[in-house]
Amino acid sequence: MITKQDKNKVRLKRHIRVRGKISGTAERPRLNVFRSDKHIYAQLIDDVAGVTLASASTVDKEISGEITNGGNVEAAKKVGALVAKRAKEKGYTNIVFDRGGYLYHGRIQALADAAREAGLEF
Repeated sequence: MITKQDKNKVRLKRHIRVRGKISGTAERPRLNVFRSDKHIYAQLIDDVAGVTLASASTVDKEISGEITNGGNVEAAKKVGALVAKRAKEKGYTNIVFDRGGYLYHGRIQALADAAREAGLEF
């Protein structure tokens, strides 16, 4: 039987492997995604300077009033649209997508698709 802790260890190994290949810059920041059971978080990171440029999550006041469950696909779509809106306000349109070691389906895919529809290119 595979436990949740074992799954997270495998995910972290996958995340480290992916992070060795991609990096965010000032011109193309990295859109990092973290998924928990109850919420989903996204942030734009400039790895060269080591700063977070923009972020959004289901905990934000703008989204939390609209959703009943932060751990579903609809919430992920709203987070993707909000992080894209905040990125465009700061002048970022080209980004690098970091799925955080998660498989590209479900909530991760919904967030990415919503960010693309809102104007981010990756």
